[in-house]
Amino acid sequence: MRQLFFILACMAVLPALSMIARGGGNSTGTGGPAERGAEPGVQRAEFGKTKDGRLVELYALKNRHGMVAKVTTYGATLIELNVPDRNGQVADVVLGWDKLAPYLGEEPYFGATVGRVANRIAKGTFTLNGKTCKLATNNGPNHLHGGLKGFDKVVWQAEVQPSSAGPSVRFTYHSPNGEEGYPGNLTASVTYTLTDQNEVKLDYAATTDAPTPVNLTNHSYFNLAGEGSGTILAHELQIEADSFTPVDDTLIPTGEIKPVKGTPMDFTTVTPIGARIDQVPGAPPGGYDHNYVLRGSKLSLVLAAKVYELKTGRVMEVLTTEPGLQFYSGNFLDGTLKNRNGVPYQKHDGFCLETQHFPDSVNHPGFPSMILTPDRTYRSETIYRFSTRK
Repeated sequence: MRQLFFILACMAVLPALSMIARGGGNSTGTGGPAERGAEPGVQRAEFGKTKDGRLVELYALKNRHGMVAKVTTYGATLIELNVPDRNGQVADVVLGWDKLAPYLGEEPYFGATVGRVANRIAKGTFTLNGKTCKLATNNGPNHLHGGLKGFDKVVWQAEVQPSSAGPSVRFTYHSPNGEEGYPGNLTASVTYTLTDQNEVKLDYAATTDAPTPVNLTNHSYFNLAGEGSGTILAHELQIEADSFTPVDDTLIPTGEIKPVKGTPMDFTTVTPIGARIDQVPGAPPGGYDHNYVLRGSKLSLVLAAKVYELKTGRVMEVLTTEPGLQFYSGNFLDGTLKNRNGVPYQKHDGFCLETQHFPDSVNHPGFPSMILTPDRTYRSETIYRFSTRK
């Protein structure tokens, strides 16, 4: 009750987000400068208006170690994530902007919650219960990340949630029957919780009144050296997967599941992202944009990947209940977009680790099914856990 009172009090004050403390700290909770005087909780502010005049809000979540996550109701998007390095210096480790306007234009899903179906559906079609469903094609011949106006381009409703784990906000969106071609009325939610273990915890849920495919994920681009600091090719990556789903020249899975051993797809041991990136086959402009088949039971949370940045000592672990992980190495960043300080985002300046069902699963009976029915509730959990090492 005391924590709920504190959260409500923070919301009532509505302080400017620029006043959030951004001092240093450390991820081990040993008394770094960010911890002294830190005031954990949630702050809310207006973030602007959409082109049709809808108000967009911004929520800042701060834990007891000075870590801060900022999430906007536009696309339930993570726009900033301030994480300490081994020396207690804080930097934003996700690509994005501090203003709404760039998110309203053409941009590569920076930090967004994507759906109804994340990733690609071949030719924008699938058959469900004998009926062919036709979706928008917005990625060459294919459907990508929910279509022309997916969940990343709508305004979600936000509600601060009482949680013993840390500051928490739930974002909810009602997707009507037929939106972007999908059947059924769907209510989807994602709850962001910033724990005192320096974790960003994402809990997804959805219900429907008719069978429909659902595959929700977060599309943050990470750079553990700090966004705007250059390439991620020296980041060391390990993925807990012995196999992957090969793709055709439009990045649609062929239906095969192949072992990674002996290929440039192999991250079963710690390997720099750029070590073999020029050997990756597939569509231009080259690099990784592939789904990995994760090890372990999908009935509980399992470790999917681990990333280490040498200069700062930042470590990020990804845990999920999903069967797949899309590793994307920022291949289509081309310098057109600039960060909040005017620095262009170039190719390979960020990487994505998108927890998911496999791409185009609706057209591959051998892949785990993503069909949600009215008698079930879709649930999925992903955790991005941060720490440091020497």
